[in-house]
Amino acid sequence: MSGPRIEQRGLYFDELVLGASYAHKPGRTLSEADNIAFTTMTMNNQGLHLDAAWAATQPFGKPLINSLLTLSTMIGQSVAQLTEGTIVGQLGINDVRFPHPMFHGDTLYTETEITELRPSKSRPGQGLASMTHTGRNQHGQIVATATRTCLMWTKQAHEDSKKAADNG
Repeated sequence: MSGPRIEQRGLYFDELVLGASYAHKPGRTLSEADNIAFTTMTMNNQGLHLDAAWAATQPFGKPLINSLLTLSTMIGQSVAQLTEGTIVGQLGINDVRFPHPMFHGDTLYTETEITELRPSKSRPGQGLASMTHTGRNQHGQIVATATRTCLMWTKQAHEDSKKAADNG
């Protein structure tokens, strides 16, 4: 190897910027196969997701993407940029809303705003970060929002813990 090694990671607590908005690319097109796999894997037999003939008789006239697939994908889109390798643990997801449905073939685009940062009182070298995820479809319509609270490492504390593990 001739150059520096650069490892992809999220941001540490002390690198997050209060009020900053992070756009996560690329988007993710959700297919019928994605919807069926997720819905059956999670044992959700809701006809709105699995029965096209019945869903056609319902108000939206066609199957809906499972809202928890939308939520999972929206949060997942933020991981590489924000929390990959820098999160200690997810503490909660609140204020989840689905103001517009997703349909087979829709593409989800997500952005995340950092809404609160505070050092942990009980865990030195870690902090609590609250972030609001907003998912939009390819038409710009908001399809989901959620506020997530994560316990995050500070850069120095994480480096120190890795060194201690390597020496232990």
